[in-house]
Amino acid sequence: MALKLLSKLRNQNLQITRNRNLHRLLDAARFFSEQPVSNLSTPDDSKFIIKNKQQTTTSSLKQHELAKFAAISDTWWDSEGPFKPLHNMNPTRLAFIRSTLCRHFSKDPNCARPFEGLKIVDVGCGGGILSEPLARMGATVTGVDAVEKNINVARIHADLDPETSTIEYCCTTAASYLAEVAGIIERLYSASLMKKVIEHVAAPAEFCKSLAALAYPGGATVISTINRSMRAYATAIVAAEYLLHWQRTLCLGISSACNLLIAVVGGGGGVKLPKGTHQWSSFLTPEELVLILQRASINVKEMAGFVYSPLTGRWSLSDDISVNFIAYGTKDGQ
Repeated sequence: MALKLLSKLRNQNLQITRNRNLHRLLDAARFFSEQPVSNLSTPDDSKFIIKNKQQTTTSSLKQHELAKFAAISDTWWDSEGPFKPLHNMNPTRLAFIRSTLCRHFSKDPNCARPFEGLKIVDVGCGGGILSEPLARMGATVTGVDAVEKNINVARIHADLDPETSTIEYCCTTAASYLAEVAGIIERLYSASLMKKVIEHVAAPAEFCKSLAALAYPGGATVISTINRSMRAYATAIVAAEYLLHWQRTLCLGISSACNLLIAVVGGGGGVKLPKGTHQWSSFLTPEELVLILQRASINVKEMAGFVYSPLTGRWSLSDDISVNFIAYGTKDGQ
C-alpha cells in the first residue's frame, strides 16, 4: 500500500524541498478528495465588510472577525503592539516567498529587486506589513482588505516611501474584487498571497477559490496559517492570549525565565494578543488546506513550518508544521 502511494506521488512530479511531511498530507488529501467538505466551509452567512460601521457588500468573512481587527487597526505599525508576532515573523515569511516565487518564475533571488515584472495581490493585507517589502523587491502590488481602517493605515504608511507609494490598496473582499477582474486577463496576477487570514473566514473553501482565481493560469499562491493541533491551541490561544497576561506582571526581573516561557509556548517575543483573536475550531490542518487548495485548482508544491528561537529572538523555517505553517502552490493551466 505504501509503495502504491509513493508511486502516485512520483507520478505527480511534485518538487517538494522543505517538508517531508507533505508526502503524507498529499496522500491524505488524495484519499479524501471525493468526500464532501462540509466541515471546511459554511453556508453564505455572516457576509460583511466593515466600512464606516455599515454592511455594504458580501464576502465569506465573519462580521465579528472584521470588527476585532478594526478595533486594533491603528497599531499595525507598532512593532511592540498586538501585531508584534507578525512583524517578528515577517522576515522568515518573506524568505519563503522569495525562494518559492523566484524558483517558480525563474528569477534571481540574490538581486535587490527579484520580483521585478511580477504582479502580486496581498489578500487580507491589513496595514501593509507584507505588501511594502514585496513592493521594495520590485513587484507591482495590490493590497486587498475588508476593513477600511486597515486600508487607510496602509495607504498613509505606504505614502511615506516613494518605493511603496505605488501600492494600490482596495477596501473590498477577495470575492468582490474577483468579480471586478473576472475575465480580464490583464487584471489577473502572477501570484496571490494570504497571511493569517483563512482562519478568520466563514467559508475557507470558497475563499480559497477566490484567491486562486485572482492568479492567472500557471501563477502561484502562497498561504500561511495556524494548524488545528493541540500544540497550536496551547500556544496561539492559551499562552498568547491568556498566560502572557500574567507573564508580563509576574516575570519582572527574571527575563531569562520569561524568554524560556515564551519559547516554549511559541509567543514569538512575548506579546499578549487580545483575547478572542483566534478560534481554535477555525484553524485548518495541513491536510485540510491541501485538499481545499486542490479543489481550487492549486497544486501544493512546498510546505514549511515556523519555529521561534529564544536565543536569537527570531523565527526560522522548519519541517515542524504543528503550529504555524506556510504553503506554496501553483495554479493549473500552465
